[in-house]
Amino acid sequence: MDKVSFHTIKQRITNLSSKKVLRNLTLVSGATLFVSIIAFVKETFVAANYGLDQELDTFLIAMLIPGFINTVFLGSYKSVFIPNYINESHSGGDTRGFQTTSFIITLLTSLLFILLAILGTDTFLELLFPNKSATYYGMVKEQFYIIAPCIFLWGFNSLVGAILYVNNEYKFSSFSDIFAPICIIFGFLSFSSNLPKNFLAYGTLFGSILSCIYLVGIALKKNVISFGKVNFKNENIKLTFSQLPAKISSGFLASMVGVVDKFFAAQLVVGSIAALNYGVKIPVFLTNILMIAFANVLLPYFTKLVIKDREKAFEMLMVNLKRVFLLLVIISGIGILISEFVIELLFQRKEFTAENTAVVATIQQILLAYIPFKLVGMILVNFLISINKNSFMAYVSLVALILNIILDYILMQYYGVFGLAICTTIITIGKCITLYIYTLRIKNIPFSH
Repeated sequence: MDKVSFHTIKQRITNLSSKKVLRNLTLVSGATLFVSIIAFVKETFVAANYGLDQELDTFLIAMLIPGFINTVFLGSYKSVFIPNYINESHSGGDTRGFQTTSFIITLLTSLLFILLAILGTDTFLELLFPNKSATYYGMVKEQFYIIAPCIFLWGFNSLVGAILYVNNEYKFSSFSDIFAPICIIFGFLSFSSNLPKNFLAYGTLFGSILSCIYLVGIALKKNVISFGKVNFKNENIKLTFSQLPAKISSGFLASMVGVVDKFFAAQLVVGSIAALNYGVKIPVFLTNILMIAFANVLLPYFTKLVIKDREKAFEMLMVNLKRVFLLLVIISGIGILISEFVIELLFQRKEFTAENTAVVATIQQILLAYIPFKLVGMILVNFLISINKNSFMAYVSLVALILNIILDYILMQYYGVFGLAICTTIITIGKCITLYIYTLRIKNIPFSH
């Protein structure tokens, strides 16, 4: 009996390990978990040394524009690059020229947005964060100028990472985001209580440089980067450009939700931005582990599967959505129950008081409720991107942004910073349900490639 049971278990493990997609998801999830743990350790150092201080608030604002550009513009190109690069490869096209053209596009786009960000910083601050002191604005701008070069580095890293993932090179490339938190942790340990000015900004910059060196080294070793003749007339490059406006619009509108939340948080008491930032740490920690894996593994996988068998792709999507959702409901519920204990354990020391713990734990409990919907929504987004259905997501993001502004304004009147968290959860749930209904409707509509 025991031998049979052992043999059965061994066989199941062998079957699971033989499934390439599951193996890749496990690998990327494991790497992301490790990187997220390091990032979380970094956050405990930040909490202990800054609490809900103004210096942390200004750093988070300084990160807004670079982070926004990275997510909206550079991240959007990566998303449309992957399915169309795979199409180019499967059709026996010029992948060398496709890569070279994409690197040039990324380089020019990054430099353009660095310039625009520098020129628009003053207007951005006065428009979204009015009535602050000259010292406050000065602190934001100093840190922003240090972080600005990261825009180029992030764009380059994003494209190199996409090429590695398309070529199934997951093992080492998944660790590329570890360098920034390690730099910051090392700095805290080295400088102790006498931290240099703009410490977090410099740590972010140095970490991004190391990440770029690391990814390029991996790509060269694996021989996945190849240069050819620049060709903007390539059909798949044209298709990439045709999908880009919708993807950028979708990413822009989705990212504006975070900007809007910080704008309203800035109207509340000092420290509200930092409180919101800490409150989202655990939800982001939990979701990022799978979201990054889904984005890097499922997007290439769905694209390849759709080319071979559209019906199978749709069937596998629906089956796995149900399983993922039920598992995440359980995880989310446990997280809500132990929320205050976790915040106290991780952050409550030195400048981070028991009062801070109570505020952050409540925000965290509200946001944990959206985890099942956030991840299911991410799977749906990757599926829709793989079949070039970016336009609908742009419309969804526009409606979500409008509703977010309205609900943020209304709910903050009654619940303060907690109202902003409630709004985020409501919007996330609504987007997921909308994407699910739309995906069901397009089952019998031909996919465009």
